[in-house]
Amino acid sequence: MSKFKFLIGATLAICSLFASAEQKKDLGPWEVHYIAVNSTFFTPEIARAYGIKRSENSTLVNISVLDKSTKIAQQVDISGNARNLLGNQFELEFKEVVEQDAVYYLAVLPFDAEDHYRFNIVLKQGRLEQTLKFEQKLY
Repeated sequence: MSKFKFLIGATLAICSLFASAEQKKDLGPWEVHYIAVNSTFFTPEIARAYGIKRSENSTLVNISVLDKSTKIAQQVDISGNARNLLGNQFELEFKEVVEQDAVYYLAVLPFDAEDHYRFNIVLKQGRLEQTLKFEQKLY
């Protein structure tokens, strides 16, 4: 399984190169990195290992939270939704992936070609709560 953990980390890093710019927001004491990429970027092996549905109409939302000052990965409670321009809302079910010093939160979102979504992600750790909001057109 450690081979798969390395592969998903490497794949997520490669996928981030496809983003037009680094997608990161500072929220309170956290640096929150986020990306939504088509699930077909992942190999069938990685998709199976992590329960990712590979489909041309399926996007993987990846969130990682770092302490702003130490850059140490943070484990948080995470929930959220995505709403398209027609007002259809989808609840995101995040799965936590921990690999060595990294923590990722992954959720799969079905979409139609070129749908534009507004994401609203709530991050909690103890009494601290921050909300990540972003928009993205999905291809």
